[in-house]
Amino acid sequence: MAADAAGADRLSPAALPLFRELGDLKRIHSATAPGSIAERLFVSGWAALVRGDAPAQVMAQVVGAALVSSRLGDLDLAALQALGAGDGAVDVLARAFDAMTADLDPSLRARLRRALTQGRPTPGATPAFVGKLARQPRAGVTCPGAPRIVLQPAENHAEHCLMVAVYGVLASPWHGADPVRVFLAGMAHHLHNADMPDSGYSGEMLLGDLLEAVIERAREASLDELAAANPALAETIREALAPIAGDQTPEARAFHVADVLDRVLEIEQHLRAARLSMGIVLDEYGLVHYGPVKAFHDRILADAGLA
Repeated sequence: MAADAAGADRLSPAALPLFRELGDLKRIHSATAPGSIAERLFVSGWAALVRGDAPAQVMAQVVGAALVSSRLGDLDLAALQALGAGDGAVDVLARAFDAMTADLDPSLRARLRRALTQGRPTPGATPAFVGKLARQPRAGVTCPGAPRIVLQPAENHAEHCLMVAVYGVLASPWHGADPVRVFLAGMAHHLHNADMPDSGYSGEMLLGDLLEAVIERAREASLDELAAANPALAETIREALAPIAGDQTPEARAFHVADVLDRVLEIEQHLRAARLSMGIVLDEYGLVHYGPVKAFHDRILADAGLA
C-alpha cells in the first residue's frame, strides 16, 4: 500500500482486505460503553479536537487505535492497563498494529505507531452535532424511482465518517496528501446530516434545486455549534472541507478514495455475510480451534452432523 517515489496512486485489490477488516469496527461492540468502536472513536476524536488537542495528534491516535482495535476489539491501552498488563500493554498494541500494517507507507506507519503509547483519545464534551450523527442512520441503497433497500444493522453517520477519516489517512501517501487535512475532512464531511435525515440518492434528486441550499443550511448549523466551542477549529474544518466538492487537490483525491470505498464496502459486507458457509467458519477460521479437548469437540460435531 505504500506510494512509489513519485507518489503515484497505488490503490489495488491488494488494499481491500485491510479496509474490509477496518470497516468491521462499525460492528464491534463491548460492555464498556454503548455504540460500536467506530462510533466511539468518532465521538472521542471530536472531543479531543474541540478541547484543543492538536489535529495531528488526534489523527494519529484515532487511526492508530482503529488499526489496533480491528484485531483487539475493546482491549485498548486503558483496558489492558486496568487488567494488570502494566508496561506490557503497549507491546500488545504494537503486536496488533504490526500484524495489520506491514504494507503501509513506512513514514505514515511510524507516525501512527508512535501514537500507540497515548491510547485512544480521552472522551469529553462535544457539540450537539456529534451525538446527532451517531444517532442518524445512513439511508441504505436508494435509487430514484425505486424502493429503498434496507440492510440491517444500519450504520450511522458517525461510523461512516470515522471510517472515511481512517481510510483517507491510509490513502494519503498514494496521492501525496496531508493526512491530517484528509482526516479532518472525513470526520466532518457529513456535518449536514446532523439536522438532515438521510434520504439517499433518491431523496436528493427529489429535492432538486433545493438540495444545495438545504445541505448548506444544515452544515452551517453544525459549524456554528463548533465555532461556539472552538472558533479556530471551525475555521480549520471549513478549510479541510473546501476542496472535497471536486477532485483537484491531493487531499480531495485521498478523501474520495476513502468515501467511495467505505460506501461500497459497507454494502459488500452484507453480501459477504450472506455467502458465509459452515465450511469457511470451521475449516478456514478454525471456530473450534486447537486446545486440550479439540479431538473431543471434533467428535461431538461429527456425531451431530455438523462437521
